[in-house]
Amino acid sequence: MHKSPFEVPDLSGQVAVITGASRGIGKNIALALASAGADIVIAAKSEKSRELLPGNIHDTATEVEALGRQALAVKTNVRNADEIEAMVAAAMERFGRIDILVNNAGALHWKGVAETPPKRFDLMMEVNARAAHFTSHFVLPHMMDRGSGCIVQMSPPLDLSMLPGKTGYCMSKFGMSLLAMGIAGEVVDSEIRSCALWPATAIESQATINHGLGGPAQWRRADILSDSMLGILQLPREQIHGRCLIDEDVMEMLGVKNLEQYNCVEGGQPLRIVGSGGVQSRLWQS
Repeated sequence: MHKSPFEVPDLSGQVAVITGASRGIGKNIALALASAGADIVIAAKSEKSRELLPGNIHDTATEVEALGRQALAVKTNVRNADEIEAMVAAAMERFGRIDILVNNAGALHWKGVAETPPKRFDLMMEVNARAAHFTSHFVLPHMMDRGSGCIVQMSPPLDLSMLPGKTGYCMSKFGMSLLAMGIAGEVVDSEIRSCALWPATAIESQATINHGLGGPAQWRRADILSDSMLGILQLPREQIHGRCLIDEDVMEMLGVKNLEQYNCVEGGQPLRIVGSGGVQSRLWQS
């Protein structure tokens, strides 16, 4: 298990709901939060492992439990609002609270408008922006009742240089970022924190592998994102609330300067996918 280069927060007694946690980045975040003491709700569609999509909700649950935490695996197609609502209800019935929501489930199609047919566009909008909104919609009232919690959208800063060649994808992911900022303004008078988190570089995951987006020498490990998530949960609220952060922003706030430790290959050159470092978006001020 990866050891974070900073003192991690104690999440004992907290419950985290993570969508898309059957594999990749979502699973990595689930295990990191479990290692810090949180119980985990694994909300994803896969109940069986496949060659191109290894891992499933039950495998993740087993690994969470091996860390001494409770796990609830709920088969959830995030394109179905009823299944999202049922998943949140199951989480509340089992644990009685939701402290952390990570909207990680995602659909990727990096093509231009002429190469993005309706079926692909709808998939991205439904899995990305629409699902994130619905999951936040069903979780937020429980956080508002208690006056605390943290919602993180796995989405990028509003960096318009990302658009060409990925317009439909960016429309769906920027929607999640707007959601993060919108929620932040709506809960500004509570202790709830809302932000977005995105990698500055390509991350080793089934998405980068299956879509041929570079190779190990161009990737960082998903640990940089799980460490960033742990950072978001312990940094002062004013530093992260309402912001669209990249992992390098969070690492800088935590005082972590050596990012080469996250490279998949020693001496590798991770492929930058957004900004030139330190990109931030905030549409309101507390």
